[in-house]
Amino acid sequence: MANEENLKGKGFDSRTTEELREIATKGGKASGEARRRKADFRKALNALLTAEINNPEWTPLLESLGLDSTLESAVNGAMIKEALNGNVKAYEVIAKYSGQSDKTDASLEEQQSKTELNKARKQAVTGENETDEALGKLDKILKEVHDNAVKQETE
Repeated sequence: MANEENLKGKGFDSRTTEELREIATKGGKASGEARRRKADFRKALNALLTAEINNPEWTPLLESLGLDSTLESAVNGAMIKEALNGNVKAYEVIAKYSGQSDKTDASLEEQQSKTELNKARKQAVTGENETDEALGKLDKILKEVHDNAVKQETE
């Protein structure tokens, strides 16, 4: 049966201020190290991707398109080549990162209006930027979204 005596370690509520400070310091240092590792990884990856390559398959093609012959351009070209060969996953990644979306204009407008509504609610609670102009803009956006939704339902 569980009881206080069976518990390993102490809970935070029973630790001294010094112990809590020491734990927080260790956590902060570990977090900083993790952030530095991730930043170093991103720097190395970006350096590799932007490195010039001299590949007989890709360099002439990339240069003919006016692109730098970099590893990044070659990888993007290879993804496009895969998509052309029918690889749907490659196409989906290309569409996602090129800014294309599978969402309809109505759902994008709805998402925008929800963002505006949340912003207006926050402003109402905090009192920041609560102007007639901002509220009028929100009303206009919500009306347009509603009108578009009704229009699409009737089509």
